[in-house]
Amino acid sequence: MKRINSIIKKALCLLAAGAILVSAVGCKTASPIQQGGSVITANTMDLMANFTSKNTAKPVVPTNESAVKAADFAIRLFKAGAGEGNTLISPLSVLAALSMTANGAKGDTLAEMEKVLGMSTDELNEFYYNYAAQLLNSEKAKLELANSIWFTSDKRFTVNDAFLQKNADYYGADAYKAPFDEKTRADINNWVKEKTDGMIPEILSKDVNMGDAVMFLINALAFDAEWDRIYKESEVGKAVFTLENGDTRSAEFMYGKENTYLKADNAEGFIKYYSGGRYAFCALLPNEGVSVSELVASLDGEKLMGILNGAKDEPVMTAIPKFETDFSCELSDVLGNMGMPSAFNSSVSDLSALGSSTAGNLYISRVFHKTFISVDERGTRAGAATAVMVCDESEPFFENRVYLDRPFVYMLIDCETNLPFFIGTMMDVGA
Repeated sequence: MKRINSIIKKALCLLAAGAILVSAVGCKTASPIQQGGSVITANTMDLMANFTSKNTAKPVVPTNESAVKAADFAIRLFKAGAGEGNTLISPLSVLAALSMTANGAKGDTLAEMEKVLGMSTDELNEFYYNYAAQLLNSEKAKLELANSIWFTSDKRFTVNDAFLQKNADYYGADAYKAPFDEKTRADINNWVKEKTDGMIPEILSKDVNMGDAVMFLINALAFDAEWDRIYKESEVGKAVFTLENGDTRSAEFMYGKENTYLKADNAEGFIKYYSGGRYAFCALLPNEGVSVSELVASLDGEKLMGILNGAKDEPVMTAIPKFETDFSCELSDVLGNMGMPSAFNSSVSDLSALGSSTAGNLYISRVFHKTFISVDERGTRAGAATAVMVCDESEPFFENRVYLDRPFVYMLIDCETNLPFFIGTMMDVGA
């Protein structure tokens, strides 16, 4: 844990000296959020010239309190959305898309969204603004975030300019006005594909009726990093991965020795760093007789942060299976059951700060989420995208040796805050 603590101390020293290496979200210099893009056709009107960031506040390292709240949302979302098979959710991507949407909510709808997200909109805006500004990219490690807001050019809908400006100020969100036809679907999908380095080629499938929507609020996340120490050919070999039901799979494992050991009441694990030491792969292997679902059920944000903050500087022999998986889900039921049903109910939703429509009340119809990850000898590539679909029709949509040779929970974490920006379960490497 000394390594993580030293990173925090170095970051604080850099802040104290005024030497912040990455500028604020939405700023024109060295921003981690790219604005505009060559993927947009003439079909779509780019409004970024009208809504550039006016936020001149100096970003700071997010507080430990806000990091714990974000981690708690990550665990609650993971618990609610995890299925029985391989699962991979990017809580940071979902948090960003929903936080942008919350800036357009009022009344009970806003109160429910803030309760589920774990922070007020002001706290969410500040957290994201500060967090994104701290992301450090190098030749061998990068974590990039991008946000965009797309709204229909149909005369029935009027967008609130203050809403677009706030999301430009805190999220660096691109703003696009389009007719919401098949060309717009292609533009949105191409934007997501570009911002995720091709890992998420499509967020809106053909079964999404573009004409029903008045707005899409989208976050895209791309991660690509080499291990701090790349595995040698001699450190890779075939072995057996055992499923919870006793079935076995042959898989290639990467063997090594790490120096950061994790211990929990019902699990043990390790941290393996990526080049530069800012990001890391973290794994928790349930104790014998404990299922992955039991391990996940025992966690909350505070416990997870306690496990990560309590990491020990002890050597640990490790084995990681090479794997590649993608995951997609629709989160409206999940989020409604977590405690924000009003946003999905067309008769009671209050998104009036977002805009207005002559066709009816605005509400969240669906929340699409897709993820991808590939782990091999050289490192890890991961991508995520989240799209919040806002509609205006009255049709409601509310329903000390750790070998990862059996199902386990894994995360990609930012070592400065210990906040997981990916969290998943690997139940079957052969799936």
